[in-house]
Amino acid sequence: MLFKFFTLISLCWTSFFLTSLPLGAFETTSKQAILVDVATGTVLFEKNADERMAPSSMSKMMTIYQVFDALKEGSLSLDDKFLVSEKAWRKGGSKMYVSVNTRVNVEDLIKGIIVQSGNDASIVIAEGLAGSEAAFALELNELAKKLSMNNSGFVNSSGWPDPDHYTTARDLSKIARATINNFPDYYHYYSNKSFTYSGIKQFNRNPTLYRKLGADGLKTGRTQTAGFGLTASAIRKDRRLVLVLNGLPSRKARANESARILDWGYRVFDNYPLFKAGETVTDALVWMGESSKVPLLIQQDLTITLPRKARKSIKVTAIFNQPIQAPIKIGDKLAVLKVEATGQKSREIPLFSGADVNRLGILLRLGAAIKYILWGETG
Repeated sequence: MLFKFFTLISLCWTSFFLTSLPLGAFETTSKQAILVDVATGTVLFEKNADERMAPSSMSKMMTIYQVFDALKEGSLSLDDKFLVSEKAWRKGGSKMYVSVNTRVNVEDLIKGIIVQSGNDASIVIAEGLAGSEAAFALELNELAKKLSMNNSGFVNSSGWPDPDHYTTARDLSKIARATINNFPDYYHYYSNKSFTYSGIKQFNRNPTLYRKLGADGLKTGRTQTAGFGLTASAIRKDRRLVLVLNGLPSRKARANESARILDWGYRVFDNYPLFKAGETVTDALVWMGESSKVPLLIQQDLTITLPRKARKSIKVTAIFNQPIQAPIKIGDKLAVLKVEATGQKSREIPLFSGADVNRLGILLRLGAAIKYILWGETG
């Protein structure tokens, strides 16, 4: 009675994403790199993306995430002030130039970390939120677990070099995406190009902010051993990408590579929406039900990121056994939607019943069985 049913869905562009293979041949001088579409999570390009590396000041994104999270939940306000300890004041490297035993408000500390890459400001935040930098580092490691940053370990708030302070390009892309998605009210701080504190004006080191790339964040980093790095995000025509680079030899190389790779990502790829959440994909025949058909719905928006040249290769197929035996309840998983495209792993998305279908009474079931025997009708 039941038979396997395949239906090829004609496309007008739907919402979900394919699990990506490397999508294109591309070269970069960066030692580690990854380019990700934020909406779909599709990796457009990667190079040694899971190789452990020193994150340098890019790990300050973790510190800022904790601040944004506290602001969002209401346990912290931008006007709150934290005391500057001697440890923070004495810290070397890039500085906001806070003064020992003064109190600095949270908003200035955010700017001091993002724009000026202040190691001193990072310690002030860590001690203010957790009591000590060591305790704060434990919180950062818990955050890493929460965000599935499985190849990261943190021992300080600033990215100060330490053999036990490490991450990967893929993990940095995760914290960047989480920041963008979870804190729309605070993310704008990453686009600030300059900040003046203690009479000292400093400029944001993120080179993508100064070029016509659509960039609005996030953070640079540099150490002698790890080289020059950058986690950047840009948005063009409502499509956002996140780029992580590390191990570059100079500021100029960092600026040029980031611009070149972002341009490539926008030029070569695009997003193609397929279905809206709750949309009927197709109907399935019902056996012994009060209705002869049941709609099959997708529960999530489905959008795919593909090379533009692969757009015409998209194939979407609904796979299920039919007729489906009544009774059927709304939300029952009845089918899968298989999406395929050239150069991509296929992806299967569950489809669910969009209606209740009660079973026929015994006399009507008898009549339906006779109709099937005589004429092959299932309804």
